[in-house]
Amino acid sequence: MTLTVRLPDRIEQELAEYCVKHRVNKSEAVKRALMDLLAANAGKPGAYDLGKDLFGAHTDAEPVEDIARHTKRLLRERFRGGRGAARKGARAK
Repeated sequence: MTLTVRLPDRIEQELAEYCVKHRVNKSEAVKRALMDLLAANAGKPGAYDLGKDLFGAHTDAEPVEDIARHTKRLLRERFRGGRGAARKGARAK
């Protein structure tokens, strides 16, 4: 596989110095760097794995209503503490 990468001048110079010092060509140096990078991340869990127990209810049950269609009403009920409970107290002021 061929891959073309544009490097800033400073990095290109450092890569050239590394290659001379370690007696490798640029392709080999880049391959080694990529292998090290990928190996460092291989054993680490992903974002989903780290937080999957925090993402909400884990159930296969069918929803009782269409949440997307009733988002405004459900949010109002949630913030007011249930159906109509807060309305009576808010109007009494």
